[in-house]
Amino acid sequence: MPSHLPITLLTGVDESSRASVAAELLAAHGRAVLVEYDVGALAGGSVLRIARTAGGVIDHEVIRMGHPCVSCAMRGTLVPLLVSIAATEKYNAAIVSVPGAGDTQALAEEIARDAGDELRVDAVLAVLDSATFAEDVSGEDLIQDRGIPTAAEDGRAIAEVLIRQVEYANAVILSSADAAEESIATTRALALALNPQALVRTAAAARELFGVRLHDPDAAEAWMEPGSISAPLQIDERAQTLVWQSDRPFHPERLYDVLEELVVGSVRGKGTVWLASQPHARLGWDSFGANIALGVLGPWLADLPVERWSEVGQTHQARSALEWHPEHGDRASYLSITGVELDVGELARLLDGCVLRAGESAKKLTDPFAPYLEGSTAA
Repeated sequence: MPSHLPITLLTGVDESSRASVAAELLAAHGRAVLVEYDVGALAGGSVLRIARTAGGVIDHEVIRMGHPCVSCAMRGTLVPLLVSIAATEKYNAAIVSVPGAGDTQALAEEIARDAGDELRVDAVLAVLDSATFAEDVSGEDLIQDRGIPTAAEDGRAIAEVLIRQVEYANAVILSSADAAEESIATTRALALALNPQALVRTAAAARELFGVRLHDPDAAEAWMEPGSISAPLQIDERAQTLVWQSDRPFHPERLYDVLEELVVGSVRGKGTVWLASQPHARLGWDSFGANIALGVLGPWLADLPVERWSEVGQTHQARSALEWHPEHGDRASYLSITGVELDVGELARLLDGCVLRAGESAKKLTDPFAPYLEGSTAA
């Protein structure tokens, strides 16, 4: 027996596609356990968890919650089950099928934190419906609109749910039963643009990934660090990414006025923003489809004593070490914006036009962002 029970986390919002891949993985390994969740009664405060092998059900439990959400049902209950499975020494792998609204990153981190001596996440796999993916990640539909069981207050867009799954995954599985070849190709291109480190496989080839150790917790933490950006390793004509940066701050009103133009037709935008009216707040940019948010990430390194630099993410520290400005320190803006058929030249022009111009003062600027930024430091 291995010293750790290898865990594969399987995610995806399309229930039937995820279930089909889960069955493939279970069939590929005779001594594996599949853990699934029936969330049909979530609104009533209960979830049915089932553990089974290729030979049949070995455990089932109704989990009741004071707060009906998928993450609440799994938090604190999944790890003890997996530890007990490992302790039997009958099985040498486990697959966890995470419901569509579940937080795979939080689960992986909980497993590492609470049971690192018994369990090890080997792979995180995201199953995508190639027939709908491109439309889903560029639209405005909410997860509630799809009838996906989730907490009543869950206001996430379906684009955010899908993109978060792709970005954290070690491999992407393309479900293509009803998809045209062009849709499959576009989904592949977008997945690689969103997560250049991910492997991409068809559903028929999913079993090839079972038993392969792909997940590195430290690398995953760095990759998902708020304020970091994507830089695709390969260019595909079906998906484009603009990588843009400036060592001048944004003029708040000019940026605010073009926000909608910056996300039209985009799938994902992320990065760090230096706003002239917020000189001491490092801001994070997150957009999913047409939904955009700016939030305070924390202070700039330039405003902290060296002994407090550990409070800032390692990716930002590394970037700052390479690009430290003699006057501004780590203050800078850098963004990546990904989409299908994006006019990256026009996007760059819009962003260039938003920075503070030579001779413009950062003092007494009107800041339309300030009311929405908790913990902001408006001048």
